[in-house]
Amino acid sequence: MSKFIMKCIVLICCLFVGVLIGMQHANKGIIEMKGHEKESFSSPVGMTQDQEGNVEATFLGKEVESQTLTEKKEKLEEMKAFNAFSSIGKALAGFIEGITTKIVEFIASLI
Repeated sequence: MSKFIMKCIVLICCLFVGVLIGMQHANKGIIEMKGHEKESFSSPVGMTQDQEGNVEATFLGKEVESQTLTEKKEKLEEMKAFNAFSSIGKALAGFIEGITTKIVEFIASLI
């Protein structure tokens, strides 16, 4: 029995060392793929608002005009985008809530 436990411990240690070596190798690969070791990256999307209320946005380093942003926002509000999964989820939640309420009321009436 002790030989089996020792074999298991040795095998677990070998596998753990292998995982650590693999993580180090993956880290080096990611650094090589980036091409540099810079720790902080700028955000790909940035939005700022000045004191006058004008919104300035940058997307991947390019300036986006606030006029296009407001037009897109108005267009989305007009569309009132329909999300089928959201509607199905809300209906299912309402159905389950109704059933649960009825079951609890029935059990409470028995007690």
